[in-house]
Amino acid sequence: MTRRDARAREADEFCREILPGVSRTFAVGIRLLPGDLGDAVRCAYLLCRIADTIEDAPQLAASEKAGLLAAFDDCLDDARAADEFTRRVAAISGEAAHVRLVRGSMLVLISYRGLPDATRAHVRRWVGEMILGMRKFVLAYPHGIRIQSIEEYREYCYYVAGTVGYLLTDLWREHEASIGAREYEALRERSRAFGEALQTVNILKDVARDAEHENSIYIPEELLRAHGSEHAAILTADRGRENHAALGALVQLAWRDLDHAKAYLLTIPRRAVAIRLFCALPLLFAYATLRDITARPGAISRRENVKISRREVKSLTLLSVLGVMSNRALAALVERARTKPLVLGL
Repeated sequence: MTRRDARAREADEFCREILPGVSRTFAVGIRLLPGDLGDAVRCAYLLCRIADTIEDAPQLAASEKAGLLAAFDDCLDDARAADEFTRRVAAISGEAAHVRLVRGSMLVLISYRGLPDATRAHVRRWVGEMILGMRKFVLAYPHGIRIQSIEEYREYCYYVAGTVGYLLTDLWREHEASIGAREYEALRERSRAFGEALQTVNILKDVARDAEHENSIYIPEELLRAHGSEHAAILTADRGRENHAALGALVQLAWRDLDHAKAYLLTIPRRAVAIRLFCALPLLFAYATLRDITARPGAISRRENVKISRREVKSLTLLSVLGVMSNRALAALVERARTKPLVLGL
């Protein structure tokens, strides 16, 4: 084995090993994807997590974050830039797995350069678009992101999640023979909603954590003010009713986007079993999480973590596997997840 082959193998092993530590939702689904497609989605996901970790790093000034994001973008085109970037991110702190991922950026970039040319081009396009958007918002809000309007909220979600929807759809088209031109166009129409629906649910679930630990508030100020609150009072107990009313608009937005995401899932050809499962799992978890957010209006003010149970995760996973070939079965599973918990006697 040559030194180059050994380094590529080390990079592949690192990517496989680090993935479960930085992903609660996608790690299982990524493992289901075969061959080059699985390698591409795993690598792309880790590149996105590196950018996200930089954006969220509370100890870095906005100018430092912007500089690191620009340097990371350069690494996607220039292998020589990776050494300097790796040196610069050595000071990042935070969750252990995310810190280890960022410090191991060189290995993820080696994996990225080993992707087939066409695949790498898709990853470059959409990860680059994500980095561009993150940098824009970091510079626009140097003292911590404070989204002002619904329009700005949708723009932010496009950059950090809509881009992922488009990236996945491009990868499906390249690697899955059953997704032809017609299927690709139908999926592409809903790609943005698929990514953004999952993002909005995560934002609603993590309002307190984002505000307290990352100094970021994504709930639009205009929504809060319309209901008698503001960013400064987002976690204040005596504004709980007003904050819940403001969040209601985002909850409705999330329901609409989730329904578009469901249509995205059901458009994927039945023969693309692994891709259907990959999309079904996070979608079902998002429906169940939004259901619980809706049922617990005071959770944010009480700083509670809204999270579906492990038993429900296992139940939804098992039923997804059993029903993956049937649109009727998946649609019924979605409807159950959105209305009440589903827990089998496992």
